[in-house]
Amino acid sequence: MRLASIAAATLLAGLLSGPGSSADEGHDGVTIPFDCALPTGTKPVSVVVTTALQAAGSVGQPISAGTVKVDVGLPQAELEGLVPAGTTTLASTAALAVKVTQNGQSADAQWANLEAPGTPLPADGTLHLVHEGEVPTVTVNAPGDVVLTAGALTMNLLPTADGGQEDAAKPLSVTCRPGADQSGKLATIQVAGDAGADPTKSPGSGQAGDGGEKNRDGIAVEPQDDPVDPPRSCPADLPLPEGELDTSHAPQAAMPPGADEPKVSAAPNGGSLGCAYAVGYANVTKLNGAMIINDPSKKPAMMSVAAVKQTSQRSRPPFAKGGYYQRIDSLGKLVLPDAESTFLTFGFEPVTAKVHFENGPVTISTGTVGFKPDPVEKFATAFFTQTLRVYDVKVNGVPLDVGPNCRSSKPFPVVLSGLFPKYANVFLGGPMEGTVDIPGFSGCGTGGEDLDPLFTASLSGPGNLISVVQGNTCVPTEPSTECPGRLPELPHN
Repeated sequence: MRLASIAAATLLAGLLSGPGSSADEGHDGVTIPFDCALPTGTKPVSVVVTTALQAAGSVGQPISAGTVKVDVGLPQAELEGLVPAGTTTLASTAALAVKVTQNGQSADAQWANLEAPGTPLPADGTLHLVHEGEVPTVTVNAPGDVVLTAGALTMNLLPTADGGQEDAAKPLSVTCRPGADQSGKLATIQVAGDAGADPTKSPGSGQAGDGGEKNRDGIAVEPQDDPVDPPRSCPADLPLPEGELDTSHAPQAAMPPGADEPKVSAAPNGGSLGCAYAVGYANVTKLNGAMIINDPSKKPAMMSVAAVKQTSQRSRPPFAKGGYYQRIDSLGKLVLPDAESTFLTFGFEPVTAKVHFENGPVTISTGTVGFKPDPVEKFATAFFTQTLRVYDVKVNGVPLDVGPNCRSSKPFPVVLSGLFPKYANVFLGGPMEGTVDIPGFSGCGTGGEDLDPLFTASLSGPGNLISVVQGNTCVPTEPSTECPGRLPELPHN
């Protein structure tokens, strides 16, 4: 049976794509000089766009770009004025505006939600942020060359610092545009059609349920972004985080004799309030099966988050004794929908059951221990307690009355860990996993029948894997965070 997990937010797939003077060049990448607005002024930056576009297409058939890569090269000299002092790693989420033209007509698209994982800053040279994501298709209703042209590129940068700067956890926004003498041309796709087709013919209005919006120019970008920006808000009925942080399961600062205690600082506003999705699987080792938690194909719940609620920091020597340490703590509240699954009890008896999850406060901690040239450990942990209640049990299709209080006999700890840079911080989210020890069950059965031993024998024990993906955290009051939060895909492992 599958347990639950943590945190927040969403991996939604992006949009369209294209390469240079002909589409097949996109496999090698098209290099376009961009001008980026940086703190030191407008600076030239090299951007390489790679797609899987084919050189030719057909009328009425979707033109697919596959997975798009946008490699942004930021000179190391410009990073000093862009990111906080002490930053060692930079992650990014990017969106590239793309204009699609054919036969003098045009449509606009956004290649959004392109993700670049945390990348170490080089000592010199160029930092390459390689953004990647799936994009939607383009469909045209007439023959003629289809040209894709790059427009504005927006990046939300998220630095991670070893130097202890508290603002290193805040995303930074950078906007770039193709250089003044650059066409921004990404690709040309030759579209063939019936010899009698009229290249200037426009389609009728798109019908409801088309899945995309056909404009009068005869070009459809699917899915089509809503021209009105979605509201920057979290669900109105989402319960606020409550309870206390429990950082006991996060790596702690070493305290040799004479070491300074890390300085603990609480955010004056209680943290930045936001929301995120978290979806995943939970295994039951004894049943050799798994249950989907917060199923993204149904009505997944969001977790409320008080981001950067507390920081704990000790500077590196010689400014402090004991070695460098930084930890950023956030508090979450996750009320999960009930889950349902079917397992073969003892390998042969099909059992269907629903599971209700009762979760305690979720503490998400990220940070760094050590400073180069000493060993450096970056960590991400999430901790909460959980109780399981089982109901609506059927054995071979026959209902089994387990009563209203068939549950794990006590709350059990859930400790999940994320590997840097896949999980850099609470704002970007990422994959986490851990194993739990499910305690014995109590309160199972009615009419004097004791079913506790049956459920304990079937479900309880150690080594039950929980694997989840937290989406990005939307903070409505922080423009540099993406809102609404994206719904991530289930883990692939």
